[in-house]
Amino acid sequence: MLGSDPKLIEAVRGRFAHVDTCPFTGERIFFENAGGALTLNSVVETSAKFAAIPDNQGRDNPASKELDAIIANGRQDAREFLNARSGQIIVGESGTELLFRMIMTAIMQAPEGGNVVGTTLEHPASSSAARTWAEKAGKPYHAVAHDDSTGLVTADAYRAVVTGETRVATIIHGSPVSGMGMDIRAIAAAIRDKSPECLIVVDGIQHAAHGHVDIDAYGIDGYVISPYKAFSRHGYGLAWVSDRIVPLNKLVGGPDDRWELGTRDTGAYATWSDVVSYLDWLGSQVGGGDTRRARIEAAAAAIHDHETSLTDAMINGVGNEPGLKDMPGLTILGGLENPAREGLVSFTLAGRDATEVVSDLRERGIRVHARKADHYSGNVLKPLGLQSCVRVSLCHYNTQAEVTALLAAMREITSAD
Repeated sequence: MLGSDPKLIEAVRGRFAHVDTCPFTGERIFFENAGGALTLNSVVETSAKFAAIPDNQGRDNPASKELDAIIANGRQDAREFLNARSGQIIVGESGTELLFRMIMTAIMQAPEGGNVVGTTLEHPASSSAARTWAEKAGKPYHAVAHDDSTGLVTADAYRAVVTGETRVATIIHGSPVSGMGMDIRAIAAAIRDKSPECLIVVDGIQHAAHGHVDIDAYGIDGYVISPYKAFSRHGYGLAWVSDRIVPLNKLVGGPDDRWELGTRDTGAYATWSDVVSYLDWLGSQVGGGDTRRARIEAAAAAIHDHETSLTDAMINGVGNEPGLKDMPGLTILGGLENPAREGLVSFTLAGRDATEVVSDLRERGIRVHARKADHYSGNVLKPLGLQSCVRVSLCHYNTQAEVTALLAAMREITSAD
């Protein structure tokens, strides 16, 4: 396991910027990864390099041809990460922007009539797009109810709502509030059992840093991630889109299938190549394989296993430190033993607003986040009767020692109450 090899976990941590210090406040533990993961040092270097290059693609000079090759390589790297042999790899302004554009296009090109299906668990990046464009297209929108007790939405729940008239469906791969990962393959199959031609778009933004992605196995039409939540940087989103969704916005006289408008940011593609190269390296350290995809799979398995060990320790305790489940007044969202959990534990503390607990932890050098019952998280919190929760989100570069420090801090906070 990744965390049982001190040399390996130190090598992993050494590849990330600001792994244990904030450039503004100094030493701290970073458990706010769902808001944006740490950035690879290689991404920082690559970003600076490409920000300084004046040339553009599509010109008759060596620099331009090299930029074209870097973009082509970045697309191929994304295909390997996603395991997507067909369709297109595209970048855009952000993950949210790509979800809006892809869902809008799917709904507007769908046949007349029918309905659009999403779920009550979704982030507004996908649910707002689906609701907005379903209304504009005159198609009813139906939300599949998630299970409040587990923080999950299942294939059976979709099967009960989807009909033969469902034109477009959206799925969230990982919830940034409950912390649970959905079974995309099973949900997509349930949708297609009822509506074989339905266009299916997946929000993979929360999930991408925490485990396997396998487009060819899912039977979907779109998958979107935000690279800054998967070890790259802000400023772009990355997506795969099947050939069944044809872009609406395009230049007159230009290619009909071109999603990307304007000059591409070569640095965006280059920094995603950095992420894939890192996962390739990590996979080689944990069992690896003879192909790059096999090493990416090995890295995903190691990441998932290590993060599961950390969330288990956080819930159940480490050494002499009691776990969150044993602290007075503390309630964990999604249940204590939930195999769908992906590197995230959200909890409440009786008599305390989540923002107060976040401040208490900040004063102890631990960075977490409060989710509130607003347009981002109210769909999960309000049915539970909650106004807020504390979100502790980790990644594979976090350690058991950091979890122990969190538990010690929470022991002090709950004892003081």
